[in-house]
Amino acid sequence: MVDHFARHRDLLLRAVEAASQRTFWTPFPEIPSGKFYGETARADGKAAYDATLNAAFEIGDHPQESRVGGETSPWGGDLGISYPAAKPETLIAASQSAAEGWADAPAEARVGVCLEALARLNAMSFLIGHATEHTTGQAFPMAFQAGGPHAQDRGLEAVAVAWDELNRTAASSLWEKPQGKRDPIVIEKRWHLVPRGVALTIGCNTFPNWNGYPGIFASLATGNTVIVKPHPGAILPLALTVRVLREVLAEAGLPRDAVLLAADEAGAEITKSLVTDPAVGIVDYTGSSAFADWIRANARDTLIFTEETGVNSVTILGTDDFAGMCANLAFSFALYSGQMCTSPQNVYVPRDGIDTDEGHKSFEDVGRVLAQAIDALLADPERAASVCGAIVRPEVSARAEQAARQGRIIREGAPTGVGRSATPWLSVVDGPDQGPHTDECFGPVAFLVPCDDAEHAIRAASGIARRKGAITAALYCTDPDVIDRAGRAFAKAGVNLSVNLTSGIYVNQSAAFSDFHVTGANPSGNASLTDTAFVAPRFRRVMVRWPKAA
Repeated sequence: MVDHFARHRDLLLRAVEAASQRTFWTPFPEIPSGKFYGETARADGKAAYDATLNAAFEIGDHPQESRVGGETSPWGGDLGISYPAAKPETLIAASQSAAEGWADAPAEARVGVCLEALARLNAMSFLIGHATEHTTGQAFPMAFQAGGPHAQDRGLEAVAVAWDELNRTAASSLWEKPQGKRDPIVIEKRWHLVPRGVALTIGCNTFPNWNGYPGIFASLATGNTVIVKPHPGAILPLALTVRVLREVLAEAGLPRDAVLLAADEAGAEITKSLVTDPAVGIVDYTGSSAFADWIRANARDTLIFTEETGVNSVTILGTDDFAGMCANLAFSFALYSGQMCTSPQNVYVPRDGIDTDEGHKSFEDVGRVLAQAIDALLADPERAASVCGAIVRPEVSARAEQAARQGRIIREGAPTGVGRSATPWLSVVDGPDQGPHTDECFGPVAFLVPCDDAEHAIRAASGIARRKGAITAALYCTDPDVIDRAGRAFAKAGVNLSVNLTSGIYVNQSAAFSDFHVTGANPSGNASLTDTAFVAPRFRRVMVRWPKAA
């Protein structure tokens, strides 16, 4: 057997330190450059991706009763890939058969498998980037990062937190209680680390790896077998991941069925059958709150981690860099056509306008310059496509336009002319309380919301986060006292707040080893990637004790 843990021990210890310190660190370069990945990596990755098209995707010794597949690139064309598929009961049985061998493996062996798999996946980042680009519609630079290094960072962070939790307390002890003049009571104690069972990861269409890796690797490191159920439109990135994990498991002499792919097709999904199987002890889910509600109602004894629907906001009360603010927000609105869970949607602005370094700006001025900033950013069609990416499904564009037209349009969205790529709509609504902006409008649309004053804007933005959920919030303000009050309001609403971003950091971005993604403190999700509450419940400590012989 191969000792992967020894090879990656230093990486693990550095990851544990980084997760504790929350400063910048990454072992996986985010730049798609031959300097980091090898001179031929770009060409090799593209060739490897092309080789997957119009072919059978093979996963060694994987349960197979049929073949499925129906992925279509948002940039155009069918992928033509078929994947091994099996009935839910077949997958569950295979996962359970692997459970004892995987749970009984030393934590070092399990963690070593995870670390080696992440290293191999990192070396495949160009292939994964193309797979992500053509299943999600992300432009290649984002697809490379989100499907590759940034997802790998989140997976490694989960493994590091799991390792820390697994070793937080002693595995055995000699317990000795004094009895005065009598002999002490001496008990030997040992704790078994018991996993919850089969862990089901339900992948999303937009960020399959980035959202999937934390749950997959946290569950594996803590001894749970994992069934990966991709979205039917984005199977390839997770299928590549499953194949690598199974190869590493086999090399380590551990059961390959500790990781399985549950591929299916649109209209014939097997998700509900898997969720409700009694053997499933953990569900990791990213997607709509409607299906999250169904999971909660039908998997009552299951440990459920969710990232769900939310309404992200921007509150503009003033700025000392008006042009920088507008440029920053324009990029945030346009990036991947508003299809990120962190994309801003509602912009709350006082009706009387704001004070800036360019003088007082009316509410109308703010909207007009934001629209102009979007136009300037996306003036070149090629650049527009690279920023906006492609719409993941055609109905997303239709819903965004329908929502925008319920308000007063100040910028019309339009196709970029490349694939299913489109620029964002900008619409003004009457106020905070009623309109299309009071729910998540997934896709390329944002709303300007007039408020009575600064306090009203803060209450409206933090209030919708508390009621409907939010993953991100942004604030622009020059008054320290108001910033402090707003910070407290958003903290109570359970949403992470970014203040006065005007340059190269955007509210959309979330950095592994530093930012906790989602807080679990409002309806946008009950989990936070990747804090101890996300990892520690995946296993339990069970004691065996006996009197020590004299």
